[in-house]
Amino acid sequence: MTFSSAAASLATAASSSSVPSLAFNSALNIARGGAITSIASAATNAVLQNNLNTDIDSTFTALDSRGGESTSSFFNLTPQGSSVLCMAIAMSLHYLSYSIARPSTIALFTSAKTGFAGNTAAFPLAMAFISPTSLCLLVLYGKILSASGPRGAVQQTTTMCASMLWLSSFAIYTLSKSNNVVKLPFCNMNLLQLVTGILFVFRESYVQLLTSQYWSFMASILTPDQSAKWFSPISGLTSVTSAIAGLGVSNVVETLGLPGALTVAGGILMTSLFFTERAYSISDAGGFTPSDDEMKKSKKGKVSTKSSHDDQGLIRKASGLFARVPVLKALFMEILAGQGLATLLNVCFVTKLSESLPDDSMRAGWMGKFFASINGVAMCLQFGVIPRIMPYLEPRTLWRFMPSMMVIALGFLCLNENPSLYLISGAFMLFKVMEFSIRRMLDEMVYVPLDFESRFLGKEIISVFGYRFGKSGMSLALSGLTSLFGNFGLQQLSCLTGGASCLWLAAAWNVSNRVLTRKEAEDLYQSKKGGNKRQKKNLKKK
Repeated sequence: MTFSSAAASLATAASSSSVPSLAFNSALNIARGGAITSIASAATNAVLQNNLNTDIDSTFTALDSRGGESTSSFFNLTPQGSSVLCMAIAMSLHYLSYSIARPSTIALFTSAKTGFAGNTAAFPLAMAFISPTSLCLLVLYGKILSASGPRGAVQQTTTMCASMLWLSSFAIYTLSKSNNVVKLPFCNMNLLQLVTGILFVFRESYVQLLTSQYWSFMASILTPDQSAKWFSPISGLTSVTSAIAGLGVSNVVETLGLPGALTVAGGILMTSLFFTERAYSISDAGGFTPSDDEMKKSKKGKVSTKSSHDDQGLIRKASGLFARVPVLKALFMEILAGQGLATLLNVCFVTKLSESLPDDSMRAGWMGKFFASINGVAMCLQFGVIPRIMPYLEPRTLWRFMPSMMVIALGFLCLNENPSLYLISGAFMLFKVMEFSIRRMLDEMVYVPLDFESRFLGKEIISVFGYRFGKSGMSLALSGLTSLFGNFGLQQLSCLTGGASCLWLAAAWNVSNRVLTRKEAEDLYQSKKGGNKRQKKNLKKK
């Protein structure tokens, strides 16, 4: 299938779910040398035109308007709506970049030339390093957030991640062209493999670091009722750009090579800074930029100029926050179980894929189309289905639905002695589609009625460390079992995924019992907002 025909079929499928074909026609320009701004334009049209004629202006007018110039808004939106839209576009560009980097780094990692082809222990070992890497990134983020605030944090972390992609691209290109293989002492590895391994671990670690910051901003602007309506199509933007990237990966790799694809990914990620800056500029002008009231007080001399959060370790911060907000602890445990399952499914998928497609370029192209299909299906759900059913469903119902489906699907997978690539990828696809279209929305809805510390610090602890600790913990457990009993066959791995899905069901059920109903969340949000307004008035009087 050519890139143009594949993209055309995706556009046709998406249009049946009320996603405008204009978005896809514009986005296809990326495969024909179009500017990256066409992608941003496409993403904007995809989320807006489906709702623009259904009184979008009145929807965003309901936001808590606190000033701001009318010239700061787009499409006749309020400043709050415009800032949320800009941040959503920034997040979609982040996923466009990530969806190019992901298959490229996996292809490099599983390559016989640059990576660890045939080494079954390499993938679980690399996954085990993701958790400590995520912890280091989380500690760094906490320091930047304390020193520079949310705006400075997203600026600096985005620049750091793009720079890492560029440096890795240059190093891999240079080393792969060199005739001298630099062997490393004390390990059976060369320098090129080390760079590829570090890049793989970093790429797995940074995605949630940036994603959580975008969502934290939007969760601070929207109310619970608005988040229930808009979080699904906002997530749909990331599916649009991820699908476009997946369809275009093979063309990019064939033209520029795997290192060149990483360079492109870094460049796209840097363009997202334009939209994050725009979002914060609009919120600054309107006076609704997310901020910690304690930090504001400190500037007025009411408390120590150093945030009290800095006096505690990260573990003490997390334990204190989880004790104060029990739903966050339940969400942390659910993420551990869910990502443990995701890791097992990923190991099954990568193992079968490397056996079926030994050629690096073919494998990267197949993965690109596979993830494009995932995002295409998720996009149809996010734009066409979920916004229509959410008014009739409570979040707890969907929390219970997802793991129940996986228990059924993986129970069937366990019955196959030698499952095919399409059977394994189908189970993996089911998990990813639900994660992208349902779980991501439900996760973000939990944070909307909570306080600043829960949204910006607790969310990063859960999303960055929880996501990666779940993957690393399962990888370490799998490595330990492999060392004791030898390599597992695909059927044995499938049975492990079945057990992990049962653990996920128990953890998700616990979350479902703790999440607020939509009415309870809205009432809590409004009461907190009223308290914050009174507090700000008192500070102004003083």
